[in-house]
Amino acid sequence: MKLWEKGFSTDKKIDIFTVGSDRELDLVIAKYDVLASKAHAKMLHKIGLITEDEANLLVKELTNIGQTIENGTFNIEDNFEDVHSKIEYLLTEKLGDTGKRIHTARSRNDQVLVAVNLYLKNELEQIKASTKELFDVLINLADKYQNTLLPGYTHLQIAMPSSFGLWFSAYAESLIDDLYFIDAAHKIVDQNPLGSAAGYGSSFPIDRDFTTAELDFETLKYNVVAAQMSRGKSEKSTAFGLSSIASTLAKFSMDICLYMSQNFDFITFPNELTTGSSIMPHKKNPDVFELIRGKCNKIQAVPNQLAMLTTNLPSGYHRDLQLTKEIIVPAIQELKSCLEMMVFSIQNIIVKDNILDDKKYDYLFSVDTLNDLVLSGVPFRDAYKQMGEAIENGTFKPKRNIAHTHKGSLGNLCLEEIKAKMEKLF
Repeated sequence: MKLWEKGFSTDKKIDIFTVGSDRELDLVIAKYDVLASKAHAKMLHKIGLITEDEANLLVKELTNIGQTIENGTFNIEDNFEDVHSKIEYLLTEKLGDTGKRIHTARSRNDQVLVAVNLYLKNELEQIKASTKELFDVLINLADKYQNTLLPGYTHLQIAMPSSFGLWFSAYAESLIDDLYFIDAAHKIVDQNPLGSAAGYGSSFPIDRDFTTAELDFETLKYNVVAAQMSRGKSEKSTAFGLSSIASTLAKFSMDICLYMSQNFDFITFPNELTTGSSIMPHKKNPDVFELIRGKCNKIQAVPNQLAMLTTNLPSGYHRDLQLTKEIIVPAIQELKSCLEMMVFSIQNIIVKDNILDDKKYDYLFSVDTLNDLVLSGVPFRDAYKQMGEAIENGTFKPKRNIAHTHKGSLGNLCLEEIKAKMEKLF
């Protein structure tokens, strides 16, 4: 059964090509199609297109279908084009002509739009909550290890003293920037497109304010053409949010992989969070973080994939847009798993003490030693030259009792201020 069925068959090859993986992906949005269909049925009764009994029967049967989706027994067989045709078939099978009335005043296009918007909205909220969970872990680690020093690097060369507190809280604060993108995407998808039909509205006197309130959207996507044009843009906006978080996780994972190596040896993890080698008995490999890095680098390509898919489409619906689901849905699931594994793993990090006691880190203190000369009255340029000469001729003696006090430095992490920034997002 297809929603556009007119009584003649479609070549099987065309069916396979046009449907693609839509049935499997539609299982993800099935519960949202049920929610939207309930709201639509109630609205149809409100404007007098169906009776109260019909609306109640539709809502009751949609609730039953929703329960099969929740318990995992709902399937979309090959003889159905998508989730929407399967749900309408079940309603018609159970309720006869009443089931056939559910499609009054809507198109498959706005069915997909509203279901996808509800799906993206919910997933963005879950991702935001998971990101906050990681943020909390990082802030607690920053507080715990704020006085444990760590070498800072530029160009992968020894640069200046850092601390584990500075490192952990840097990634915590970076996640706040990522959530600004997530919130922007959430605002875009939190607009109700239901009622746009095939992109040009309906001659029925539908009540779009009713379905907006019923589905808990913040506002309407008022213009029906704009509603259709939002397909692809909503997914791409979501993808920018995903890619921002992915960028932070990938960079953090790279740091972890470096810091775990014997050449750095700043951190380690319990054996159960690492893997071994088939021939080298000494290996403790950071496979979890290498996979997070790899998966998150893939996610950072998703906005471009969606841009390439949609960039030259004119207004109105085009079948190309079906392919957005097979790009955005796996990316969402991938990022959620990466966040979950990062939270689980990073809580078990083992930080090494007294790293900077090694003489190879003496040059970390060159800037602080130089600054002491400046504070004693030596002009900066002269002090810089003196320090450079001392380093060249091997007479440099580092000042190790550093005191960084300005906001955001290793002696003043401003953890409470960073937490306050995050709280404003909730």
